[in-house]
Amino acid sequence: MKNRVQSSRLCKPWGFFILSQCVRHLVFGIVAWWAIFHCACSGDVVLAFEGEMMKRRQQGILTGMPFMANVAPRTFVDDLGRKLYLANTPQRIVSLAPSVTEILFAIGLNEEIVGVTEFCDFPPEALTKPKVGYATPNLESIVGLQPQLVLAPRSFLRVDLLNKLEQLKIPTFIFDPHTVEDIFAHIQLLGRMVGHSEEANAQAALMRKELSHLSILLADLPRPSLLYVLNSEPLITVGPGSFIHRLIELAGGRNAADQTSAPYPRLTMEEVLRQNPDILLFPSGRQEGIPQSEQDSWRRWTTLSAVQHGKLFQVDSDLLNRPGPRIIEGLKELVKILHPEVNQGEMSN
Repeated sequence: MKNRVQSSRLCKPWGFFILSQCVRHLVFGIVAWWAIFHCACSGDVVLAFEGEMMKRRQQGILTGMPFMANVAPRTFVDDLGRKLYLANTPQRIVSLAPSVTEILFAIGLNEEIVGVTEFCDFPPEALTKPKVGYATPNLESIVGLQPQLVLAPRSFLRVDLLNKLEQLKIPTFIFDPHTVEDIFAHIQLLGRMVGHSEEANAQAALMRKELSHLSILLADLPRPSLLYVLNSEPLITVGPGSFIHRLIELAGGRNAADQTSAPYPRLTMEEVLRQNPDILLFPSGRQEGIPQSEQDSWRRWTTLSAVQHGKLFQVDSDLLNRPGPRIIEGLKELVKILHPEVNQGEMSN
């Protein structure tokens, strides 16, 4: 009888322990469910788990077992500070920026890219993708492609379009790079988002290595001044705060408009004559050259150093304007113009 009483006393603590654990798991499951529901209602994008995951969620609440132990949603923060929750690797992606399209292809995607803009023309495979418009993408076209992820640049995405995409619960991620390092970080971030981390890390590492090699190569060379002519009439160039301004510096040059305060300032010819740039650089499309009339208009200014030495050049604007995987190629083109004394073979590490 005595042993039976002792056994009963020993069992009671274990009974309370088991009961407390069940209650704890039940509370954990309810709190986790509430947290996800609250995030969804607050406007953050949440991709719901379908099929088996939904069953596990329901079972977790009913049984008191923490279903979150089986789920590891990934959280990403875009350049606007918006949080994006991706439970699964997106299989249907719409890109609204040529630079992003180039990154996706560079890290091994193709079939997953279901829509691009009319500007997305590289690599050649991008030309075969369904188009959703130009600088102002068509909402109906985007929705019709049933994207699981939309990737967009801050510079072109209208606020009203972003709001509509959010209202439709279409996950949208915004990019806004300002430096070359931002490009590397975006490549790696995209790799994690789309399940191609290994390829993305390798791409970013190679680009960092090439940039470091160029920096060492140019370290002790003089810095000629360069005026990047976006438009001649009115005269518009790039200033501090612009992406191309930083590229000119990385390529071993000095921006002739570095005293301006705006990223894309207008200049007078008096200011240009005062700065007297060593080089005039004109961006152009791959199939275009500098119009003869534009060249003639600049050659009239015979006191300019660039004109006297015949240093009027053009560069494929896509290589400099698109913050993507070809930016190192664009830098090398700038180096050829700024420093023709550098052996081209030395630029490849």
